[in-house]
Amino acid sequence: MLNLPKEELLFFVRNHYDIILAAVLSIGVTFFLSKLLRRGSDRTDGIPGRLGLPVVGETFSFLAANNSTKGCYDFVKLRRLWYGKWFKTRLFGKLHVYVPTVEGAKTILTNDFRLFNKGYVKSMADAVGKKSLLCAPQESHKRIRRLLSDPFSMGSLSNFVQKFDNMLSERLKKLEEDGKRFVLLEFNMKIAFDAMCDMLMSITDDSLLKQLEKDCTAVSDAMLSLPVMIPGTRYYKGIKARNRLMQTFGGMIACRRSGKESPEDFLQSMLQRDSYPDNEKLDDWEIMDNLLTLIIAGQTTTAAAMMWSVKFLDENRAVQDRLREEQLSIARNKPDGALLTLQDLNRMAFGSKVVKETLRMSNVLLWFPRVALDDCTIEGYEIKKGWHVNIDATCIHNDPALYKDPLQFNPSRFDEMPKPYSYIPFGSGPRTCLGNNMAKVTMLVFLHRLTGGYKWTVDDLDPSLERKAHIPRLRSGCPITLTALKYGKNTETS
Repeated sequence: MLNLPKEELLFFVRNHYDIILAAVLSIGVTFFLSKLLRRGSDRTDGIPGRLGLPVVGETFSFLAANNSTKGCYDFVKLRRLWYGKWFKTRLFGKLHVYVPTVEGAKTILTNDFRLFNKGYVKSMADAVGKKSLLCAPQESHKRIRRLLSDPFSMGSLSNFVQKFDNMLSERLKKLEEDGKRFVLLEFNMKIAFDAMCDMLMSITDDSLLKQLEKDCTAVSDAMLSLPVMIPGTRYYKGIKARNRLMQTFGGMIACRRSGKESPEDFLQSMLQRDSYPDNEKLDDWEIMDNLLTLIIAGQTTTAAAMMWSVKFLDENRAVQDRLREEQLSIARNKPDGALLTLQDLNRMAFGSKVVKETLRMSNVLLWFPRVALDDCTIEGYEIKKGWHVNIDATCIHNDPALYKDPLQFNPSRFDEMPKPYSYIPFGSGPRTCLGNNMAKVTMLVFLHRLTGGYKWTVDDLDPSLERKAHIPRLRSGCPITLTALKYGKNTETS
């Protein structure tokens, strides 16, 4: 028996009662069907694995892994030990096959739209909306992607770099002057969120930003949850938060159409297309769903990647010193107080390799989900129409046949070009992550200001992961304390 204090037991039940109830109801079904499932579990065209209970499958095991400090990828790692690299399972009512190879990734990614389409679990699709770029049907995806591309053009990125650099410099300086430790993940989440809202909608009001961030966090938290509208659950809170965000975005759109506001930003560029033909504009739901998608995607993944970069650099001081040397060299060749430019970022050769290695090791996007549009074969395995195939970027990035000592943080491995489809932190092909260049420049600016202006200590080395997060993040959030570097044009001291 578990020897838990009464208060802890009540807290656990109160926060997980939806999962507990469903699990208890499934026990009886499991008992009567277990022998049948054992006989039929390996019949899926040669792909090993178990499908679990009808409809429910192994969903509860998946959610249990996601609710632990090992993270949801622990679910995948365990099944690899049991079945090998290829395996099948059933999650949220759908059959999933995990594809762990470069050859499999190439087959799927080069056949996007023709043989495969994106296939997110219901809770994710409900959270971001059916007209989000992540979930839009094949016939409208290309139009939406083309029209969303403006914030990620070189001109827009050039302006973003300077705005973000100025915001980051001021906030880091204040934190160092205060002399207190701070949780890096929280800092990254806040600054990434503020930067995205400013770029997309020119929102700078603190109270509005605070409310929007609270609701966006609730939506993000709902992305891997049981999609049942039971009050108090993460899914329920996330959908309610999404509805509030849609009302806020709708009010902003109405205000701008009335002529009361017309700032130069992404939202305004979309509204200026009101008189264009249908294939050259987005409708209001497309605008609102994708505002939410861009904010969440731009905040959560980039903030986590910046956090992981600090952890890896802290554990590899020789890499940190080499990166600092490069960043100080760039700083010395600029006037005091000058902001970074895209040209400066292009000179960060080693910094770019640090970014690549961070993204390879952190795997903030664990796998890329697709759904088969027709029967097909991948590396000899038969895939049926409607099955979900997950390109396992984590397995590929950690493959010792592709990367020597894959668990060692070594940016210099990118002195050579990786094998095609062996490095896919942003996917590849026609569905490559739209914000991949923005993520890279954001990380480079962050690394420049942090390593070029400060040294730091990590105040909590606990490697445990945050529970219930849909991307890997440290439970501690990586708390650090900054110390400013004192340097002239030719010297550097701490």
